Amino acid sequence: MSKKIACVVTNMFEDSEYSEPARAFEEAGHTVTTIEMEKGKTVQGKQGEVEVKIDESIDSVKPEDFDALFIPGGFSPDQLRADERFVTFVKAFMDDRKPVFAICHGPQLLITAKALEGRHATGYTSIKVDMEYAGATYLDKEVVVCGNQLVTSRTPEDLPAFNREALNLLK
Repeated sequence: MSKKIACVVTNMFEDSEYSEPARAFEEAGHTVTTIEMEKGKTVQGKQGEVEVKIDESIDSVKPEDFDALFIPGGFSPDQLRADERFVTFVKAFMDDRKPVFAICHGPQLLITAKALEGRHATGYTSIKVDMEYAGATYLDKEVVVCGNQLVTSRTPEDLPAFNREALNLLK
């Protein structure tokens, strides 16, 4: 059964951490909707290899319209967490126990949403202490699945495991 996946993303996302999971989700029959401040805008990956046209503005979407949430890494999550609309949006997925997929710096949005307490998770090494301060048990593993809901990974090298576990949760 096809799932609707919300993807919160803005400029300076890690190119492959958006493109590879998005491609895997779509090849499996799911729909990925990109969400930013402005619908129709084009955002750039930090490597300059990937451009993403934004499907919807954060003001035009509701968490209940989606089955899962995808947060690519890079500098995008740090920028988005400064906007309370994105923090509230992300927190709703965690509170409603919907699948959430966050890679690299993606957990920064979960930290700001105060949604990692008591969770097992991973992320890029530079946010390890932040995740621990947020109450998460940080595991230095290629992929961590917590509570049959949250899938986290560390770097682009972990993408095969990240995609595999995210797709397993979408079944």
